[in-house]
Amino acid sequence: MEKGNKKIIKGWVFYDWANSVYNLVISSAIFPIFFESVTTSAYKAKLHPDWSPERLEAWSPRTEDVTSAFFGFEMSSSVLYSYVLAASFLVVSVLSPILSGIADYSGKKKFFMQMFCYIGAISCCGLFFFDANSMTWSMIPFFLASIGFWSSLVFYNSFLPEIADPKDHDRISARGFSMGYFGSMILLVLCLVWNKVLGYPIEYCFIFVGVWWVSFSQITYRVLPKNVYNRKSEKGIVWKGLAELKLVFKEFKKIKELKRYITSFFFFNTGVQTVMLMATLYASREIFKIPEELKSTMTAEEISAHEGNSTAGLIIAILLIQILGALGAFLISRLSERIGNLKALTIVVFFWIPLCIFAYFIPVGGHLQFYFLAAGVGVVMGGVQSLSRSTYAKLLPDTQDHASYFSFYDVTEKIGIVFGTFFFGFMEYIMDDIRASILSIIFFFVAGLLLLFRVPKTNAVAAQVRA
Repeated sequence: MEKGNKKIIKGWVFYDWANSVYNLVISSAIFPIFFESVTTSAYKAKLHPDWSPERLEAWSPRTEDVTSAFFGFEMSSSVLYSYVLAASFLVVSVLSPILSGIADYSGKKKFFMQMFCYIGAISCCGLFFFDANSMTWSMIPFFLASIGFWSSLVFYNSFLPEIADPKDHDRISARGFSMGYFGSMILLVLCLVWNKVLGYPIEYCFIFVGVWWVSFSQITYRVLPKNVYNRKSEKGIVWKGLAELKLVFKEFKKIKELKRYITSFFFFNTGVQTVMLMATLYASREIFKIPEELKSTMTAEEISAHEGNSTAGLIIAILLIQILGALGAFLISRLSERIGNLKALTIVVFFWIPLCIFAYFIPVGGHLQFYFLAAGVGVVMGGVQSLSRSTYAKLLPDTQDHASYFSFYDVTEKIGIVFGTFFFGFMEYIMDDIRASILSIIFFFVAGLLLLFRVPKTNAVAAQVRA
């Protein structure tokens, strides 16, 4: 296959446009708020079935008190949410190396990418039927949507070194993330108009995500090659795929720069992903909450109006992150072309440290400060995500087993997410303060930064100053 083919690269980039709506609408913006709202309403109705709707609306139980039944067990809804999400990451961590080995051996990388895309998109549509009184069944689409999204990315990312030369990896990776930020932002705005302006149920937005994801991914599937290296499927494909993965792992362990980079990536990306996943929860509990001394003096209507304004404020912050994330991906890719990937990545990772400190000191009601924080997070988030992917691609050896190599990248990311979210919750538990959790995330960025200095500066990722 010809590297640098503009049509293929454009098609590859469009998958970021297609799938990023899941990451924004389902993971970050609408579904978490919807989940908290419907589970809280169901909890209040179950606890006080004799109360009037007005009285139920005025009562706001603590988030940690809201429980749901799941396979016969009663647990906090927020804990259930995090458990199901963590379980999906663990499944991906187990599946992706096995399937990537099979994909590399049989040449079915595109097939697996499509399969998980459709699983994820159909599951997003399934969230339309979410029922807080039947959490055992309602969380299954959420679980499968997460598996579909993250698993498809393993195979998607592995096409990058096959369609482009190393000198173009930063630019193309940044272009993909920028497309993803803009595409997901457009759908989010459409969903808000659908719900807030037109007054239609928010559940339809989950169907919009699935339809958007499947529809735009067809642009990608039309141009991506089915079998880049013309490999043939044979009997015993599973065992031969596992043997292929084992061989790649042996090669991986011999490449010092790759091992050191993936170790550094584990730490700083754990910090990044934890911030992304927990930012909405932190903001809603600490920044946009009603101070207790004021809440006792407010009417039910005033409390409801404040909660509506808080939701709007969170959405504005998320949109700001999306816009500046696209800009950050572009700017950092240009910086990496001038000073090299490792130096640029070091600068971006460092800036996460003051951002965490700033987040810790934002007072309750500090909405303007939070918007400044969101702007900073957006720039460095877009930069670190796109540059992490392209740097890893540049460090790969001359190989035909790109899916297997990228499965190690993906597993590192998912294990980091599980570890980071657990660490965040554990720190809140022992310190009894969610702000302490935000401050503790600095550990991951410091560790990742120090380990970045140990990555050998190969020609692929060292300074590449333009003439």
